[in-house]
Amino acid sequence: MLLHVPSVLTADELQRVRGIVDAARWSDGKITAGTQSAQVKNNRQLPQDCRESREAREIVLAALDRSALFVTGALPRRIFPPLFNRYEGSANAFGNHVDNSVRTDPLTREHTRTDVSCTLFLSAPEDYDGGELVIEDTFGCQTVKLPAGDMILYPSSSVHRVEPVTRGARIASFFWVQSFVRSPEQRRLLFDIDMSVMELRAAEGESAPVVRLTSSYHNLLRMWAEN
Repeated sequence: MLLHVPSVLTADELQRVRGIVDAARWSDGKITAGTQSAQVKNNRQLPQDCRESREAREIVLAALDRSALFVTGALPRRIFPPLFNRYEGSANAFGNHVDNSVRTDPLTREHTRTDVSCTLFLSAPEDYDGGELVIEDTFGCQTVKLPAGDMILYPSSSVHRVEPVTRGARIASFFWVQSFVRSPEQRRLLFDIDMSVMELRAAEGESAPVVRLTSSYHNLLRMWAEN
């Protein structure tokens, strides 16, 4: 499932995050790349343990906490600490790759299975040319370039790439989610049911069909959720 989550960051939060990361010193993006992706990764990245990463990360995590659509789509059990990257100048692209199946936080040594990949755009589309996120999966080949503050979620098993940036700078936060529900097909089914419950509740209130459908949602989640 490919899910667009609009307005994750408010205008004030976006300005604060950009102010923090724009003033930081960027490193080679290969610092978090796996063996295969390191061959095709050419961007800049903030070191995970630097002050600017920590400050910007706290703003992003607080925004995720209040995003009902993110929670419904990802069913997050664990969120890998958000990272920040920059595509600009000669460090401007990331070729076809698949994200590592497990990420280890170098600061805590905690392991996160990567079920859902997330990109939170921090640059407005008009501020750069190129830089499209291209995702290939069972839903076909999708090209993504979203407004600043918006986020895209997609299965971590997908082959994806970032096209070369030919003007300006593309800045984003990216991270992975270990979901309570491992299967993307099951997550999609639960998402569709939850969206239907919300629509029915808005139209009918707490009617008997709404209660039954809500019960079915939670019973399925109870069956499929992993501790």
